[in-house]
Amino acid sequence: METKNISALQQGYISCRHCHTLLNYQSNIKQYCPLCHSRVSPRIPHSVSRSWALLLSAFFLYIPANVLPIMSINKAGVVRTDTIMSGIIHLYNIEMQPIALIVFIASILVPLLKMLAVGIILLAIQLRWQDTVGLRSHLYHWVEFVGRWSMLDIFVISILLGVVKFSMASVSLEPAAFLFELVVILSMLSALQLDSRLIWDVDNDRD
Repeated sequence: METKNISALQQGYISCRHCHTLLNYQSNIKQYCPLCHSRVSPRIPHSVSRSWALLLSAFFLYIPANVLPIMSINKAGVVRTDTIMSGIIHLYNIEMQPIALIVFIASILVPLLKMLAVGIILLAIQLRWQDTVGLRSHLYHWVEFVGRWSMLDIFVISILLGVVKFSMASVSLEPAAFLFELVVILSMLSALQLDSRLIWDVDNDRD
C-alpha cells in the first residue's frame, strides 16, 4: 500500500522562519512567535509572484549586461573596450586560459543556470507539476549552495581589474558592470523570496 506523506501544516503545525520554533497553527488569528516575536504564517504571502518579478527583472538585465561593454582599458594611449564575452576570448588568446575559464563560469554560466533553476521551480509550483518533487528539491538545494557564492562573479571581475592594472594600464568600468551587479542581486533576492515549502505543497496536494 502506498503511504502518503503528510506535511506538518496538515497536522496543524507551522514553523517560525526566523528561529524555527514549532508552533500550533491557528488559522483564525494572527500569530507571532513567542521567542523572537516575528509574525508567522503557513506560507509567505505572494511569494511566487514576487519571486517571478525579481527573476524576470534579472533575466531582462542579463542580456544588456552581456551585450554592452563592461570595461575599457587604456594602455599607452590605445583604448580597448570589452564585453564580458570578448574579455573572456581576449584572456584565452593571451594564454590566460584558467582565468578565462573562471570568468566564464562565474560571470556567464552560473548566473544563467541559477536563474533557469529558479524559473523551473516557480513553473513547477504554479503549474502544479506532479511527481517532480525530487527534481525540485535538488534544484532548490543547488540554488541554495550557489547562493553562498553569488558574489564570486563580482570578486572575479575585481581580480581581473587588478591583473589589468598590474600591466600598467588604466581601467574604467562601463554600464554593463552596474547591470551585472543588478543581475546578481536580483537573482539572489528572487531565490530568497521563494518560499521553499511551496515545493513540497504541490506534491502533498496530489490525491
